[in-house]
Amino acid sequence: MSSNYPKCVVFDLDYTLWPLWIDTHVTPPFRASKNNPQVILDRYGTDISFYKNVTDILQQLKDAQVKLCIASRTHAPKFAYQVLNLMRVPIDGELQPASKFFTNIKAFPATKIDHFEQLHKETGISYKDMLFFDDEGRNRVVESLGVTFCLVPDGLNRASFEEGIRKWQKNRK
Repeated sequence: MSSNYPKCVVFDLDYTLWPLWIDTHVTPPFRASKNNPQVILDRYGTDISFYKNVTDILQQLKDAQVKLCIASRTHAPKFAYQVLNLMRVPIDGELQPASKFFTNIKAFPATKIDHFEQLHKETGISYKDMLFFDDEGRNRVVESLGVTFCLVPDGLNRASFEEGIRKWQKNRK
C-alpha cells in the first residue's frame, strides 16, 4: 500500500457517491438499465448511478490496496445493498457489482460515530488512518475520534478526492 494514502477510506452514499437519497428519492423494485449496466433504474425509471469520477477513484484506491468502506445513515439499508449489488462497474477490467469495491458496508440508521466504531472494531484500523468523505458538515463529528473528514457538498469528484487526500496527509504529520 502506498504511504500516500490512508489505510482506509470511508464514503457516505447519498449525495456523496450518488445524487439522491436512497430512502426517499427512489422506489423499488430496482433493475439494471438495458443500455448501461452502471445505471440502475427504480420502479418509475429514475436513474441511480455514481457521480462521474467515483468508479475511477474507487479503482485507484483499490489498486493502492486501500480498504474501502461505506458509512451511510439510511432508513433503507436494504435498498442501498440492492443497488450496490445490481450496479455493474469496471473493477480490475471487468464488470462486477459495485459492492465488490467495499470490504465493509455500514448502512443503517445510526450516528456516524456508531458506524466508525464498528468499522474500527471490524477492520482493526486506527481512526487516524481513516479518511471519510461525506456531503453533510454535521458528520465531521467523526473528527473527535481522530478520523480525517472531507466535506463534499457537491458529491465526490476528482478535486474533492485530491483535497481529502491532502488533508489526511497534513493531519498525519
